[in-house]
Amino acid sequence: MIRVQAEDFDIGVELKKLTAGDASIGGLCSFVGLVRDMAGSDEISAMTLEHYPGMTEKALTDIEAQAQERWPLNGTLIVHRYGRLQPGDQIVLVAAASAHREAAFEACHFLIDWLKTKAPFWKLEDTPDGGQWVDARDTDAAATDRWLQPGISVPTDADSAE
Repeated sequence: MIRVQAEDFDIGVELKKLTAGDASIGGLCSFVGLVRDMAGSDEISAMTLEHYPGMTEKALTDIEAQAQERWPLNGTLIVHRYGRLQPGDQIVLVAAASAHREAAFEACHFLIDWLKTKAPFWKLEDTPDGGQWVDARDTDAAATDRWLQPGISVPTDADSAE
């Protein structure tokens, strides 16, 4: 399930919808990204997120499909906001549900890592010195690259009883 929206989201409601009626789910992992009030040594008074409608949803759908190919998942969720946000506001919710916890953890981690580098969003931070576009970070690229390394296991039903 993918949504790109200006409106805030309710984490509890979203996770309940993701798992509703599926008693085979044994693990649900989620990540919520928030707007920070600092970027390095710069104060942030607001952040504006921009995207290209259609292109962004397609990229998120592709990322979601890759996670579902790698792990035995019962469901996934990506909710990403756009527009002007304040420090403390929620930006993104990523969740993965599976019969087994390890698949849920790994898929959630994969989803947020790939979203950070593969989804077409642009961030403009408002600082005391004016607006500054957020550049791609080497640490985000390294996080994505780890999923390309051989030996990243894909959990199976036999890997866990939970």
